[in-house]
Amino acid sequence: MSIRTLASGASAWRGYEYYEGKKVLFFSQTGEDEYTGQVAGSGSAPYQVKINTAHPRQSKCNCPHADGRRVICKHMVALFFAAFPKEAEQYMEEVEEYEREEEQRMENHYEALRSYVKSLSKKELQEQLFEALAELDERGRRYYR
Repeated sequence: MSIRTLASGASAWRGYEYYEGKKVLFFSQTGEDEYTGQVAGSGSAPYQVKINTAHPRQSKCNCPHADGRRVICKHMVALFFAAFPKEAEQYMEEVEEYEREEEQRMENHYEALRSYVKSLSKKELQEQLFEALAELDERGRRYYR
């Protein structure tokens, strides 16, 4: 497990954005598997971040999300990517691959939906449309006049 894989999806993405946005102000390697640095946050003072790549849960950040907790925050991810830029590249490749796969899944889903609609008789299509509009109406959305 690494800093990146232990982070939530939101923390990983925001950490990548912080890395790309040059919010890692500086960092240095302080041990075989340890890096410390400062990462700009939403407040005026930067956050103090320490990551341990051998034992990611021992990483620390003084941001409100991670301070005193054993969680991986976006500042830790940003520092990790600054220390290991190839990990950032790999992360973005994985995100792009996931997006391509998701787009293909949606295309397949809509194609199956089109096929289903085309297979319906006029009467069946009218019944399905009525049921869909009635359900939307119950939810408070009216898409018809």
